[in-house]
Amino acid sequence: MNLGLQGRLALVAAGSKGIGKAVARTLVEEGCRVSICARGEEGLGLACAEIGGSVRGYVADVSRAQDLERWVAYTRAELGEPDILVTNTGGPAAGTVDAIEDEQWVEGFESTLLNVVRLTRLVAPGMCERGWGRIVHLTSLVAKEPADILAISSTLRSGLMALTRLQARAFGPHGVTVNGVLPGHTLTDRQIHLAEVRAARSGGTVEEALAANADLAAVRRLGKPEEIAAVVAFLCSEPAGFVTGTSLLVDGGASRGSG
Repeated sequence: MNLGLQGRLALVAAGSKGIGKAVARTLVEEGCRVSICARGEEGLGLACAEIGGSVRGYVADVSRAQDLERWVAYTRAELGEPDILVTNTGGPAAGTVDAIEDEQWVEGFESTLLNVVRLTRLVAPGMCERGWGRIVHLTSLVAKEPADILAISSTLRSGLMALTRLQARAFGPHGVTVNGVLPGHTLTDRQIHLAEVRAARSGGTVEEALAANADLAAVRRLGKPEEIAAVVAFLCSEPAGFVTGTSLLVDGGASRGSG
């Protein structure tokens, strides 16, 4: 299938590792020019070298409004107007609902939800003016199946599903689609960190915690970042123009709900 992405300009937030990097690489392979951001300059440089092709990296912390504004402004000045936006962030602090301080809730809100609002506000008007755009929010399975140890993430990502539908209705008449992708347990640095947290709580090993998460999926394994990226690329494509307002589980069948 021809995804019709040749020459499109994509912004991929937090694109120096994990799923974000896999998305950036996949979009480059599909012919996109890609701008990624990340907090660390060294990691950003390594990611750009690994991805190769038409990718440009900018230092930015997605939880800071000024950083996001600077990233988008630099991208516009050097590469042009964005056609695609993939919002993404590292997960907020782990913890149960009865053991989280106000400061952690506020930090989680800034980095997990408000950054999505800010980035969309920066690029959606231009997409609407030009009559074409694709916005994909990378979130998590916990948006539909809350995890006790991920109280902040579960709460905020559930709200992000509602925001996705609201944005889809607002921008749809102008040729801009908005969707969410909800990865299940995928082998990333975040997954390893959470396995370490669970292992410390249970007295088991990290390997046992990872294996337990793998067993939750119908396919009995952890996902690969590239598998999530392939779904994101389709939602960014020309053929996906009639898909909007959806929050799509990509979890290997781990969800026990109706989807």
